Amino acid sequence: MSRSIRRLGLALLLVLAAAPAWAGEADEASLEILRDTLRTNKKALVDVNLALSDDEARAFWPVYDRYQKDLGVVQERMARLIEEYSANFGKMTDEEATKLTSEYLAIERDRTKIRESFLEPISKTLPRRKVMRFYQIENKIDAVLRFELARTIPVVEQ
Repeated sequence: MSRSIRRLGLALLLVLAAAPAWAGEADEASLEILRDTLRTNKKALVDVNLALSDDEARAFWPVYDRYQKDLGVVQERMARLIEEYSANFGKMTDEEATKLTSEYLAIERDRTKIRESFLEPISKTLPRRKVMRFYQIENKIDAVLRFELARTIPVVEQ
C-alpha cells in the first residue's frame, strides 16, 4: 500500500473516530460535517493516488464529480437507513428488521449498479491501469468507512 493511501486512510479514520457514534448519538449537523469532510478527503485521496496528467485530469474530474453525485444519493439512503435502524434499535419488530434488511440489500445493489455504469465513462478518460487503480482506491476508502460503521453500529439483539 502506498504511503499516501496509508496517510489519507489514517486521516479518514481519525475524522471518523472523532465523530460521534452513528447509533443514536449523532445529530444531523455532526453527520453533515462528517459527510462534507469525507467528500473532500476522498477527492484528495483519489487525486494524490491517480497522478493524473493535465489532459487526464480535464477529462476525468467532471466524470468523477457525476459519479460522486450519483453515489451520494445511495450514500444518503444508507445514512437514512442507519438513522432508522438507530431509532428502532431497542424495539425493532420482525417486520421492521425485514424492511431494513431489504432496503440495505437494495442500496448495495444500487451502489454496484452505479459503479458498473461509470466504468465505461471513466475508461474513456483514463488508461486502463489507472481505471483499475481508481476502483481499487474506491474499494479501499469504502473498506475504511465500512469498518468504522461496523465498529460503531451495534448488532441487533435477538
